[in-house]
Amino acid sequence: MADRCLFYYITDRTAFAADESARRRRLLDKISEAARAGVDYIQLREKDLPARELEQLAREAVRAIIEAGKPPTGNRQLTTALLINSRTDVALAVGADGVHLRSDDVSPQEVREIWKNRHVGTAALGCPAVRSTAPAPLIGVSCHSPAEVDQAAADGATFAVFAPVFEKKDSPATRPTGLAILEQACRANIPLLALGGITLSNASSCLAAGAAGIAAIRLFQENDIADVAQHLRSNL
Repeated sequence: MADRCLFYYITDRTAFAADESARRRRLLDKISEAARAGVDYIQLREKDLPARELEQLAREAVRAIIEAGKPPTGNRQLTTALLINSRTDVALAVGADGVHLRSDDVSPQEVREIWKNRHVGTAALGCPAVRSTAPAPLIGVSCHSPAEVDQAAADGATFAVFAPVFEKKDSPATRPTGLAILEQACRANIPLLALGGITLSNASSCLAAGAAGIAAIRLFQENDIADVAQHLRSNL
């Protein structure tokens, strides 16, 4: 079992029962809450949004995380990383920490090359706000089989998100992989986060199978995130 459970909050503003403006405000509040609770990664997954609107929401998310990470002294101590779902261009534009890729998306190597070239190219234009040696992007990859996890590791992803481990309430027809396949997938040389039907009662079984942490939408979005994090950390 992992010594420390990593937490990955995947956003879904459409789950909030409100108009679009209120949904976005509630989502940003939830992102702030996640950052204050020490969630390791947040994936901005609002894939229905046009690029311009996604970029605006992502900028607001970056600000929310920075503000949530400021101690009373005002010094920035940011520990929560923001990843943008499948949009390297948006991640670069807003100063996010990386991207989350679908299993059939561009490769992590391509993302790293785009990331490197963008920062080096901007620095060459004399922009003082951009370093020529920018931090490498964090790259998560969605995986649905042990073979895909092996491929993500070979491609140099930062971590893999393996799903669905358990049955999902909103998708009962989707066949869960179960803990035995999760355990097999966890043998790859890459941190793996379990996703799909994760609850407070079954999260520990994922860690026992070898997962480095858990990823979830509902578990974080429908509950007090600090309470969820405290419960899981105290029951490792």
